Amino acid sequence: LRLRGIPHEREVDLPIHYKGARLTSRYRADLICYGSIVVELKAIRLPTSADEAQLLNYLKAADVERGLILNFGSTRLQTKRFVRGYADGSNFS
Repeated sequence: LRLRGIPHEREVDLPIHYKGARLTSRYRADLICYGSIVVELKAIRLPTSADEAQLLNYLKAADVERGLILNFGSTRLQTKRFVRGYADGSNFS
């Protein structure tokens, strides 16, 4: 990311909100890119709906709009984009 000039932070603590209140618990994002995209890194054969639900819950709890799952556990990099309230509709590619 640094070589490509993509602004990012590693292992960022995000506050968790519930019904408008900020909780003392926190979620630690693998990466935050461009200051507003939560990136969840995986190294598994094939991500499941549970992995997708995890990211969607993180987006909602942290009040962040956009997320990305990157899976390095396959022969090719697999990606899936998320916007809170909408998934890109495709399988991992």
